Amino acid sequence: MRLNKKFFAILIVAVLCAAAYFTWDYFASSGEKISYKEFWQSVERDEISSVKFEGEKIYFEKTSADGSAKNSFVTDNPQSPVLAEELMKRGIPVSVAKDGTEILSLIFDLIFYLFFFGVIFIAFRKFISPNTFKVVHKTGVRFDDVVGMDKLKRDMVQVMEIMKKPAEYAKRGIRMPKGILLEGEPGNGKTLFAKALAGEAKVNFIPAKATDFESMFMAIGPLKVKLLFKKARRRAPCIVFIDEFDGIGTIRNYSGSAIETENTRIVTALLNELDGFEASNGVLVIAATNSIKALDPALIRPGRFDAKLTVPYPDEAARRQLVQMYTRGKQPAAECSPETLAKLFNGYSCAKIESVLNGAALLAGQAGRSEFTLEDVKTAAAEC
Repeated sequence: MRLNKKFFAILIVAVLCAAAYFTWDYFASSGEKISYKEFWQSVERDEISSVKFEGEKIYFEKTSADGSAKNSFVTDNPQSPVLAEELMKRGIPVSVAKDGTEILSLIFDLIFYLFFFGVIFIAFRKFISPNTFKVVHKTGVRFDDVVGMDKLKRDMVQVMEIMKKPAEYAKRGIRMPKGILLEGEPGNGKTLFAKALAGEAKVNFIPAKATDFESMFMAIGPLKVKLLFKKARRRAPCIVFIDEFDGIGTIRNYSGSAIETENTRIVTALLNELDGFEASNGVLVIAATNSIKALDPALIRPGRFDAKLTVPYPDEAARRQLVQMYTRGKQPAAECSPETLAKLFNGYSCAKIESVLNGAALLAGQAGRSEFTLEDVKTAAAEC
């Protein structure tokens, strides 16, 4: 909004300048009107000091006999093709002013170009706006909000300590991992786990996803990568979370289409940024992907992503906790105990369990029942 105000302010200033120019030119060019015959007689008597042709008029100045004063005059322009040449032969300075139509055309051209390039500039700023990546100072999520993943939580405890006190650990020769790669099926809580890690560590959190780096303009993606890491360094200690990482980190193809070429540039930019900061800077990159095999090998090598962790489907104990969590406020029948549903949901992701239980409650409501049954759960599971 602020940028739009600046643009329109510049446009208004340009219009006012044009109006001022016309006003000044009109009054500056005014003078006593005489006939063309008198004008030519003055030329022959060598009384004219300067001449300006302006459209249908000729503006000229006459010097007094003693040369102490100049008077301005105006006469009609006969549009003679040799008049200017004749005056120049007599040593009279001649100038040709642009007529009003031509000046208006130039002004409108200027306004058009200002508007055209202004729109492009605003659009370009939108694509690489500093507000593209929001900094979350408090995620409001803790490890207690993440069901299961006990091994992952234990693995992250020391990482959190190093992140908060990198200098102390550096003295002992211990560095924080630059990056952690989380692999797992969709809906298993990779994003929630990253938020919980930031919440437990009490550090800034910058979430991003693959689509944030996409653009209709080439080279915008790599610029956004640089913008993301520049912001992360300023907000350190900080966790950068990139979801759907396989959407931008796929194996590079140097002879592919324009889209593949842009993806190659994004991967190269990521490589440069990951190599460009030290672990002591307090920036941790967490990337979530459904398939590590799809990622560029150079991107996920040790030294860039030091840890590769799997986010599994919830085990039976975790499923019982999830059932208890997602049935709060709902009324399951007695047959829908957490133990029974935990066995039924074997191989389900966290998100699918929530969706199935919500669908079962909806089916019960449609049938006019307050409680949902095991049959409702099975029907909802089949529809998911």
